Amino acid sequence: MASTVTSTSGEPKLWLGGVEPMKASYGKLMMWFFLISDTFTFSALLVSYGLIRFSFPAYSGEVADFAFSNLYWPIPEKVFAAVPFLHGVYLPLVFVGIMTFILIFSSVTMVLAVEAGHRMDRKNVEKYLLWTLLGGITFLGCQAWEWAHFIHGTDEGSVVKELINGQWIERTVFGASLKENQYGPVPFADLFFFITGFHGTHVFSGVILNYLIFYRTSTGFYDRRGSYEMVEKVGLYWHFVDLVWVFVFTFFYLV
Repeated sequence: MASTVTSTSGEPKLWLGGVEPMKASYGKLMMWFFLISDTFTFSALLVSYGLIRFSFPAYSGEVADFAFSNLYWPIPEKVFAAVPFLHGVYLPLVFVGIMTFILIFSSVTMVLAVEAGHRMDRKNVEKYLLWTLLGGITFLGCQAWEWAHFIHGTDEGSVVKELINGQWIERTVFGASLKENQYGPVPFADLFFFITGFHGTHVFSGVILNYLIFYRTSTGFYDRRGSYEMVEKVGLYWHFVDLVWVFVFTFFYLV
């Protein structure tokens, strides 16, 4: 039988058993369950990336025939070395480093928003949620530019050889698609698009959620409810998204 208990905000709510497990609300527990299940999904994707990546030899720069460079796994700092408005300047991993800093900074502002919510400080909750929204939107914009540059490719392209009708034909490949890319083996681009795109979808969802709780905060909804717990629940999701990016960054750009 369900029994009624009183929340910290003074509102009655139902719990099977009549107690709060680990002194956490139902909403927090469900968010933790979701994040744990999502952890398994990202773990499977990154483990798959690792297995495929190490099934290819790494290009050492000692191979003279670049026509067969698609047989070697590319070096990340050679691929991700461009920065907007600095065409032709070689800056390995600088842009993705900026992206990472922006996302981590947005996690800090989310912590501050949650802390302000504990104090029922509506003004500061609004302020820090706006900063979090700005960080998330900026990160998505950076990721969109990185995708566009990855798809467009470098001006030099990469020469590949194909056996057509018994003859080796050379042609130049620019950029990346799901069928071929100038950077290396086809799975490199496939995994890049899928995993970073999957993470980007999570960031986009987080931006939508943050906007919704910002709107409710600005209209005084949580003041009337007497609790800013929803800010904390969305904050858990946002921190998870940031933590996952740390692993994606390590696997794709550093390994």
